[in-house]
Amino acid sequence: MKKHYLIIAALILLLNGCNKITKKNYDKIENGMSYEEVVKLLGEPEGCAETLGFSNCEWKNKDARIMITFISNKATIKIAEGLK
Repeated sequence: MKKHYLIIAALILLLNGCNKITKKNYDKIENGMSYEEVVKLLGEPEGCAETLGFSNCEWKNKDARIMITFISNKATIKIAEGLK
């Protein structure tokens, strides 16, 4: 029975460690970063909407979200909600 608790605790820690939608990572995003650099930092976005050379991409988890506008593959505007 004790092993089950250890396995559950390890899974919880592992899943929490995978969360890249954090204030710390948001603060690392700088204007001019490429889409690929942002993906390395935050992981793949939930989705992107493209219009006339603009890409609006969104990363989210159950508590927070990050939205970034890319122009010519460069981060230009970033917005966050619910970050801790």
